[in-house]
Amino acid sequence: MWKPVLLRALVCLVFGAVTVFWAKPSEAGTGVAAGLYFLAAACAQVILLRQLQFRKTDKAFIALALPAGIMAAYGLSFLINSKLEFIGFNAAAALFLFGLGEVYLGIKYRRRHVLARDWLAAGVVGIGTAAVLPFFTALGPHALLGVVGGGAIITGALLLLAALTIRFDAAKPAQAVN
Repeated sequence: MWKPVLLRALVCLVFGAVTVFWAKPSEAGTGVAAGLYFLAAACAQVILLRQLQFRKTDKAFIALALPAGIMAAYGLSFLINSKLEFIGFNAAAALFLFGLGEVYLGIKYRRRHVLARDWLAAGVVGIGTAAVLPFFTALGPHALLGVVGGGAIITGALLLLAALTIRFDAAKPAQAVN
């Protein structure tokens, strides 16, 4: 399960690095960057969903799949409409729903799933990013990308640690209890 978590972490970190080092993004560039990030994040979530093997009628499946679909749809729309107000409002809505789904799973599977704490942390970051994003939209493309990218960097760092922890904990042989 560590590979899909690592994939999402890398998607977040690459997008975050782009936003940090891109000094003067245009509106069109903001639309392309945000659109590609949302599409890649949605794809990473779908890959994780396939590995988790939840039933399609399970609330956990819906809590991950529906926001991923919304993220993908908004990602495509950002490639077409790069108006900052459109991106700011819709990115906030998508990040909020994505984060809400993860918080739900983090609470539901507390102490029962290896990703529960990571879902909770990533969800809180997503909801927090969504909450502050509308206040920065009017400040221009750099501010909008900076807020979304800042949330992506925090999420990416958390998920990178989670992926490495899952990977190396799974590699340890089970110890016998005497």
